[in-house]
Amino acid sequence: MLTVRDLEAGYGAMQVLWRPSLKVVSGTVTLILGPNGVGKSTLLSAIFGSILPWGGSILYDENDITVMPTHKKVDLGLALVPEGRHLFPNMTVHENVVMGAYLKKAHGDKDANLQLVHSLFPILQLRGAQRAGSLSGGEQQMLTIARALMTKPKLIMFDEPSQGLAPLLVQEVLRAIQKMREEFGLTILLVEQNVEASLRVADYVYVMHEGAIRAEGDPRQICETQEIREAYLGM
Repeated sequence: MLTVRDLEAGYGAMQVLWRPSLKVVSGTVTLILGPNGVGKSTLLSAIFGSILPWGGSILYDENDITVMPTHKKVDLGLALVPEGRHLFPNMTVHENVVMGAYLKKAHGDKDANLQLVHSLFPILQLRGAQRAGSLSGGEQQMLTIARALMTKPKLIMFDEPSQGLAPLLVQEVLRAIQKMREEFGLTILLVEQNVEASLRVADYVYVMHEGAIRAEGDPRQICETQEIREAYLGM
Protein backbone atom coordinates (compact mmCIF):
# COMPACT_ATOMS: atom_id res chain seq x y z
CA MET A 1 0.00 0.00 0.00
CA LEU A 2 2.76 2.47 0.97
CA THR A 3 6.38 2.36 -0.22
CA VAL A 4 9.01 4.85 0.92
CA ARG A 5 12.32 4.75 -0.92
CA ASP A 6 15.56 6.52 0.05
CA LEU A 7 13.76 9.51 1.55
CA GLU A 8 15.71 12.64 2.40
CA ALA A 9 14.23 15.57 4.33
CA GLY A 10 14.98 18.08 7.04
CA TYR A 11 14.45 21.58 8.34
CA GLY A 12 16.37 24.56 6.98
CA ALA A 13 19.93 23.40 6.36
CA MET A 14 19.67 20.49 8.82
CA GLN A 15 19.13 17.09 7.23
CA VAL A 16 17.13 14.72 9.44
CA LEU A 17 16.24 11.80 7.16
CA TRP A 18 19.13 9.92 5.59
CA ARG A 19 17.52 7.72 2.94
CA PRO A 20 15.22 5.48 5.01
CA SER A 21 13.14 2.98 3.03
CA LEU A 22 10.11 1.02 4.23
CA LYS A 23 6.96 -0.74 3.07
CA VAL A 24 3.53 -0.82 4.67
CA VAL A 25 1.41 -3.78 3.57
CA SER A 26 -2.34 -3.30 3.30
CA GLY A 27 -4.26 -4.52 6.36
CA THR A 28 -1.27 -4.61 8.72
CA VAL A 29 0.13 -2.65 11.65
CA THR A 30 3.64 -1.48 10.78
CA LEU A 31 5.63 -0.13 13.72
CA ILE A 32 8.54 2.32 13.70
CA LEU A 33 10.60 2.25 16.89
CA GLY A 34 13.51 4.33 18.09
CA PRO A 35 14.48 6.86 20.76
CA ASN A 36 13.68 10.58 20.65
CA GLY A 37 15.30 12.69 17.97
CA VAL A 38 16.04 9.98 15.40
CA GLY A 39 13.64 11.24 12.71
CA LYS A 40 10.48 9.20 13.28
CA SER A 41 8.14 12.20 13.40
CA THR A 42 9.96 13.84 10.49
CA LEU A 43 9.38 10.69 8.45
CA LEU A 44 5.63 10.83 9.09
CA SER A 45 5.59 14.57 8.31
CA ALA A 46 7.31 13.94 4.97
CA ILE A 47 4.91 11.12 4.08
CA PHE A 48 1.87 13.23 4.98
CA GLY A 49 3.15 16.34 3.22
CA SER A 50 3.68 18.60 6.23
CA ILE A 51 7.25 19.02 4.97
CA LEU A 52 8.54 18.47 1.44
CA PRO A 53 11.10 15.71 0.90
CA TRP A 54 14.46 16.69 -0.54
CA GLY A 55 14.91 13.40 -2.33
CA GLY A 56 13.62 9.87 -2.65
CA SER A 57 10.06 8.79 -3.38
CA ILE A 58 6.76 7.94 -1.69
CA LEU A 59 4.31 5.62 -3.45
CA TYR A 60 0.76 5.07 -2.21
CA ASP A 61 -1.45 2.54 -4.01
CA GLU A 62 1.04 2.77 -6.89
CA ASN A 63 0.61 6.56 -7.12
CA ASP A 64 3.67 8.78 -6.69
CA ILE A 65 2.64 11.15 -3.88
CA THR A 66 6.13 12.44 -3.01
CA VAL A 67 5.34 16.12 -3.58
CA MET A 68 1.54 15.89 -3.56
CA PRO A 69 -0.16 18.51 -1.31
CA THR A 70 -1.46 17.21 2.01
CA HIS A 71 -5.14 17.81 1.22
CA LYS A 72 -4.88 15.62 -1.87
CA LYS A 73 -3.22 12.87 0.17
CA VAL A 74 -6.14 13.04 2.59
CA ASP A 75 -8.52 12.73 -0.38
CA LEU A 76 -6.69 9.51 -1.33
CA GLY A 77 -7.22 8.06 2.13
CA LEU A 78 -4.20 9.05 4.24
CA ALA A 79 -4.68 10.37 7.76
CA LEU A 80 -2.28 11.46 10.49
CA VAL A 81 -2.86 11.49 14.24
CA PRO A 82 -0.13 13.93 15.28
CA GLU A 83 1.85 14.11 18.47
CA GLY A 84 0.38 16.81 20.72
CA ARG A 85 -3.34 16.30 19.87
CA HIS A 86 -4.11 19.77 18.36
CA LEU A 87 -7.76 19.95 19.39
CA PHE A 88 -10.11 22.94 19.51
CA PRO A 89 -10.49 23.19 23.31
CA ASN A 90 -13.46 25.58 23.39
CA MET A 91 -15.52 23.52 20.95
CA THR A 92 -17.52 20.51 22.09
CA VAL A 93 -16.32 16.96 21.74
CA HIS A 94 -18.94 16.29 19.05
CA GLU A 95 -17.94 19.41 17.10
CA ASN A 96 -14.29 18.34 17.16
CA VAL A 97 -15.20 14.87 15.93
CA VAL A 98 -17.38 15.95 13.01
CA MET A 99 -14.77 18.45 11.81
CA GLY A 100 -13.02 15.39 10.40
CA ALA A 101 -15.93 14.84 8.00
CA TYR A 102 -15.26 17.98 5.99
CA LEU A 103 -14.20 15.99 2.93
CA LYS A 104 -16.92 15.29 0.38
CA LYS A 105 -16.17 11.54 0.44
CA ALA A 106 -16.38 11.48 4.24
CA HIS A 107 -19.34 13.84 4.64
CA GLY A 108 -21.69 11.48 2.82
CA ASP A 109 -20.88 8.71 5.31
CA LYS A 110 -20.77 10.92 8.39
CA ASP A 111 -23.38 8.97 10.36
CA ALA A 112 -21.74 5.62 9.62
CA ASN A 113 -18.33 7.02 10.52
CA LEU A 114 -19.73 8.39 13.78
CA GLN A 115 -21.03 4.94 14.66
CA LEU A 116 -17.57 3.50 14.04
CA VAL A 117 -15.97 6.17 16.22
CA HIS A 118 -18.45 5.66 19.05
CA SER A 119 -18.00 1.88 18.90
CA LEU A 120 -14.26 2.37 19.39
CA PHE A 121 -14.53 5.10 22.01
CA PRO A 122 -17.96 5.05 23.74
CA ILE A 123 -16.78 7.72 26.18
CA LEU A 124 -16.75 10.28 23.36
CA GLN A 125 -20.47 9.78 22.78
CA LEU A 126 -21.12 10.29 26.50
CA ARG A 127 -18.96 13.43 26.50
CA GLY A 128 -20.39 14.79 23.23
CA ALA A 129 -21.69 18.09 24.65
CA GLN A 130 -18.64 18.69 26.84
CA ARG A 131 -15.85 21.08 25.85
CA ALA A 132 -12.84 19.27 24.44
CA GLY A 133 -10.47 21.20 26.68
CA SER A 134 -12.08 19.71 29.78
CA LEU A 135 -11.30 16.11 28.81
CA SER A 136 -8.56 14.07 30.44
CA GLY A 137 -5.34 13.47 28.51
CA GLY A 138 -6.44 9.99 27.51
CA GLU A 139 -9.85 11.19 26.35
CA GLN A 140 -8.22 13.96 24.32
CA GLN A 141 -6.04 11.39 22.58
CA MET A 142 -9.13 9.33 21.76
CA LEU A 143 -10.78 12.46 20.37
CA THR A 144 -7.78 13.19 18.15
CA ILE A 145 -7.94 9.65 16.78
CA ALA A 146 -11.71 9.93 16.27
CA ARG A 147 -11.35 13.12 14.24
CA ALA A 148 -8.83 11.43 11.94
CA LEU A 149 -11.16 8.44 11.50
CA MET A 150 -13.94 10.77 10.35
CA THR A 151 -11.91 11.55 7.19
CA LYS A 152 -12.63 7.94 6.12
CA PRO A 153 -8.98 6.90 5.80
CA LYS A 154 -7.52 3.73 4.36
CA LEU A 155 -4.09 4.27 5.92
CA ILE A 156 -3.81 6.04 9.26
CA MET A 157 -0.49 7.12 10.78
CA PHE A 158 0.01 7.60 14.51
CA ASP A 159 2.79 9.71 16.02
CA GLU A 160 3.44 8.62 19.63
CA PRO A 161 -0.22 8.01 20.59
CA SER A 162 0.75 6.72 24.05
CA GLN A 163 2.82 9.76 25.01
CA GLY A 164 1.90 11.12 28.43
CA LEU A 165 -0.79 8.52 29.09
CA ALA A 166 -1.16 6.29 32.13
CA PRO A 167 -0.39 2.59 31.48
CA LEU A 168 -4.06 1.55 31.46
CA LEU A 169 -4.91 4.23 28.90
CA VAL A 170 -1.92 3.20 26.78
CA GLN A 171 -3.38 -0.29 26.58
CA GLU A 172 -6.82 1.09 25.69
CA VAL A 173 -5.47 3.23 22.86
CA LEU A 174 -3.35 0.39 21.46
CA ARG A 175 -6.32 -2.00 21.66
CA ALA A 176 -8.34 0.51 19.64
CA ILE A 177 -5.57 0.64 17.02
CA GLN A 178 -5.57 -3.15 16.84
CA LYS A 179 -9.36 -3.15 16.48
CA MET A 180 -9.13 -0.66 13.59
CA ARG A 181 -7.00 -3.18 11.74
CA GLU A 182 -8.85 -6.36 12.69
CA GLU A 183 -12.49 -5.24 12.55
CA PHE A 184 -12.49 -2.23 10.23
CA GLY A 185 -9.76 -3.24 7.78
CA LEU A 186 -7.62 -0.14 8.21
CA THR A 187 -3.88 -0.11 7.58
CA ILE A 188 -1.76 1.37 10.36
CA LEU A 189 1.67 3.02 10.44
CA LEU A 190 2.56 3.50 14.09
CA VAL A 191 5.46 5.50 15.57
CA GLU A 192 6.09 4.68 19.21
CA GLN A 193 8.64 4.80 22.03
CA ASN A 194 6.64 2.43 24.24
CA VAL A 195 8.47 -0.62 22.94
CA GLU A 196 6.91 -3.51 24.83
CA ALA A 197 3.29 -2.39 24.50
CA SER A 198 3.49 -1.48 20.81
CA LEU A 199 5.30 -4.68 19.81
CA ARG A 200 2.24 -6.62 20.96
CA VAL A 201 0.03 -5.03 18.28
CA ALA A 202 2.57 -4.90 15.42
CA ASP A 203 2.86 -7.17 12.39
CA TYR A 204 6.20 -5.77 11.19
CA VAL A 205 8.78 -3.50 12.79
CA TYR A 206 11.36 -0.97 11.61
CA VAL A 207 13.99 0.45 13.96
CA MET A 208 15.22 3.99 13.25
CA HIS A 209 18.42 5.64 14.42
CA GLU A 210 20.05 8.87 13.25
CA GLY A 211 17.54 9.33 10.43
CA ALA A 212 17.96 5.89 8.87
CA ILE A 213 16.46 2.42 9.18
CA ARG A 214 18.94 0.29 11.15
CA ALA A 215 16.94 -2.93 11.51
CA GLU A 216 13.67 -4.53 10.48
CA GLY A 217 11.75 -7.74 11.03
CA ASP A 218 8.74 -9.26 12.70
CA PRO A 219 8.25 -8.42 16.40
CA ARG A 220 9.74 -11.70 17.58
CA GLN A 221 12.91 -11.16 15.53
CA ILE A 222 13.34 -7.68 16.97
CA CYS A 223 12.77 -8.87 20.54
CA GLU A 224 15.13 -11.82 20.20
CA THR A 225 18.04 -9.89 18.67
CA GLN A 226 20.06 -8.70 21.64
CA GLU A 227 22.20 -6.24 19.64
CA ILE A 228 19.10 -4.42 18.36
CA ARG A 229 17.47 -4.33 21.78
CA GLU A 230 20.54 -2.95 23.51
CA ALA A 231 21.78 -0.57 20.81
CA TYR A 232 18.53 1.04 19.69
CA LEU A 233 15.66 0.18 22.03
CA GLY A 234 17.15 0.33 25.51
CA MET A 235 15.80 -3.11 26.36
